[in-house]
Amino acid sequence: MELNVFNIKGEDTGKKVTLNDAIFGIEPNDHAIYLDVKQYLANQRQGTHKSKERSEVSGSTRKLIRQKGGGGARRGDINSPLLVGGGRVFGPKPRNYSFKLNKKVKSLARKSALSYKAKNNEIVVVEDFTFEAPKTKEFIAITKNLKVAGKKLLMILPERNKIVYLSARNLEKTKIMLASDINTYSILDSASLVLTESSVAEIEKLFKA
Repeated sequence: MELNVFNIKGEDTGKKVTLNDAIFGIEPNDHAIYLDVKQYLANQRQGTHKSKERSEVSGSTRKLIRQKGGGGARRGDINSPLLVGGGRVFGPKPRNYSFKLNKKVKSLARKSALSYKAKNNEIVVVEDFTFEAPKTKEFIAITKNLKVAGKKLLMILPERNKIVYLSARNLEKTKIMLASDINTYSILDSASLVLTESSVAEIEKLFKA
């Protein structure tokens, strides 16, 4: 698949970039995407939730009413889950939500996500660029020139560029990411995927490794 390369003014440079069909043109595997996104979201969870059970609630252990003959459920002391202020039955405890996922499945999921973007014409390739100093206004101008302004945008860079990162940091719908850090969730969460010319080669290296 060939895409035109634009400059930061939104003009066609006449150059073309060929996207590797083994990465951007495969038949997407929805189940691999599901597993990778599930793992990504699970890893975001702190797992520090905790509620007190019956034995952890502070209160007297005196039996309030007799066990039988009252017509209601057995409830024992004031810490009973049946009473207001009592402990919780089988409440949440701290736990680790992460789980293992094979590298091949993760790789397949990322290729599937990139293939969906290519299939839906949601990839824009721009010439490598930088700014003399961090300027959000200049970055916004680029998004307008590329006709991706107002959309949820993911821009992939080949290497760290602090000036570009700082220029886009305050924009709510814009995310800057390195080619080596791409993940399935971020790709699918964006409405437009902007690749710099060099980042295309970096992505190909990543999947060949």
